[in-house]
Amino acid sequence: MRWALIKAAVAGTTMVALAFLIPLGLMVQQTARDRAFTSAERQAAALAPALAITTDRDAITRALASTDAGARERVAVHLPTATGPDTVVGTGRADEVDVSTAAGRTSPADGASGGAPARSFTAHVPGGFALLQAVAVEGGRVAVVEVYVADGDLTRGVDTAWLVLSLVALALVVISVLVADRMGARIVASARRLAGAARSLGGGNLAVRVPVEGRQAEGAPEELREAAHAFNSMADRVVHLLAAERELAADLSHRLRTPLTVLRLNAAGLGEGDAADATRHAVAQLEREVDQIIRSARRAPDDAPQVALGCDAAEVIRERVGFWSALAEDEGRRWQLAGAEGPAPVSVQRGDLAAAVDALLGNVFRHTAVGTAFSVDVLVTGTGVIVLVGDAGPGFADPVAALRRGEGQGGEGSTGLGLDIVRKLAEATGGDLALGRSAVLGGAELRLRLQSHPDGTAPRATRRRGTARRRI
Repeated sequence: MRWALIKAAVAGTTMVALAFLIPLGLMVQQTARDRAFTSAERQAAALAPALAITTDRDAITRALASTDAGARERVAVHLPTATGPDTVVGTGRADEVDVSTAAGRTSPADGASGGAPARSFTAHVPGGFALLQAVAVEGGRVAVVEVYVADGDLTRGVDTAWLVLSLVALALVVISVLVADRMGARIVASARRLAGAARSLGGGNLAVRVPVEGRQAEGAPEELREAAHAFNSMADRVVHLLAAERELAADLSHRLRTPLTVLRLNAAGLGEGDAADATRHAVAQLEREVDQIIRSARRAPDDAPQVALGCDAAEVIRERVGFWSALAEDEGRRWQLAGAEGPAPVSVQRGDLAAAVDALLGNVFRHTAVGTAFSVDVLVTGTGVIVLVGDAGPGFADPVAALRRGEGQGGEGSTGLGLDIVRKLAEATGGDLALGRSAVLGGAELRLRLQSHPDGTAPRATRRRGTARRRI
């Protein structure tokens, strides 16, 4: 914007300067020309009284010497004779034909007027012009005074005038550039403050505001002031909406405590057994998740504790697959876990990864028939971990729609948010979530790629089979 204002100022000032510079320069040039010919006419008129008194050659010579142009040998007097050509006193440059025309004679040899009127005019001569002016002398004859005007006299002072006018135009352009630069600097500074505040707000700084009064806002145009007011109002509204959203999430989560209490009491009365232990474990985990949601919702963003990111994906996957294996055995599903024997570090929190794995496995149990087999493969790369969850079900009719938030097709109990949560977790680490068809089981396959070093390169993935665990 700053350079645009400077360019506009240069263009505008240059056009205005040229609009005045060219006419003024031409006028100065014409004035110099008129001044030179006017001076020549005065020199010629100064000799008219002497010619009216006498045509004596010596007297005319003395009269010529008394003039400025005559002293510089720029004046000549053509005296007519009774017969033959004129007598020239001084330095003559004009052609005899032009002299005869000025005197009103038909030819240079005529001593008297041939009936044509005498007149004054200028004629081209080598190096300039000659002003020819007819003067009546004794005997009814006509003498011609010739004043030489050099080409340099016609342009004397013109170059200096053009230089002065050019310097004035250049000074005007420089002044306009300085003024435009100062105005542009203030406008650009205001716009940069607004853009910086917008980037800071987008980065999570909810306390940022744009100054609309005081020294920082001085010189800002009214439009940017209005934009600053609108930005501050928007930021206040965002803070209010986020606070309301946190309270709503906390309230909704708190409403889950009552049914959870009932579930916990019922689970306590189930007695002993693997199923009873798994149920009590699930209820306890659900209570912890609800408590964590309430605490996170009521905590202000600035008060969030610094939690170290990172966990062992293989350990989390083994734990979650072990949890779902009990349900798989009840439903008669064959399952397989491969590649989760060694460490597989990723840059996500343990709880978030566990929730993502539960969403992937829950998707298998929810969208496939009882007895459908599934498999979980872990592939460790140089920059992260790839988790493949495949099944022997019908697959995805529309993989693109399945990834869109809120478009779950699992019937009652499906919100369509599970895969979207997994996708966001993967993208937060620089990875992704892809849907396709399993090459082994023939059904759907979900490919979750998590980065442990988002800035690194991803070499070829290597599958670690080791001693796979299988349940039938």
